[in-house]
Amino acid sequence: MSKFDDCMADYKKQLTGIGVSFDEALLTKVAKGLGPSIYNKDSSTVAASDKSELERVKANFLIKKCGLTDDGSLDGAIADVVAQIGSSVRNKYRAVVYYLLVKKLGQEKVYV
Repeated sequence: MSKFDDCMADYKKQLTGIGVSFDEALLTKVAKGLGPSIYNKDSSTVAASDKSELERVKANFLIKKCGLTDDGSLDGAIADVVAQIGSSVRNKYRAVVYYLLVKKLGQEKVYV
C-alpha cells in the first residue's frame, strides 16, 4: 500500500470507531486537498485543546477554503465535531475533522 492508502486506512478506522458512516470519495478528496501535510505527524492532526489551532482551522479551512463567513456558528460547528470524535481520541486526524466539518456545514460543493 502507498503512504496515502495507509493514511486513508487510518481515517476510515477513526470514522468507523466513532460510528460515522462516510462517503469514501468525499473523504479521499478532502485528504488529497490537504496535500503533503497528511504525511507530517504534527500537521496531520488537529490539537483540539489548543485554541489557536482551532482558530487556524476556522480561518484557513472554513473561511478561506470553504468561503464561509464567521457569523458565530463556525466555532460551534468545530466544537461539535471535536466532541463527536471524542476527548478519548488523542490524535484527531485533520482529514477526519475537515471531512466532518464539510458534512456538518453542507460544504460538499467545495470538493466537486
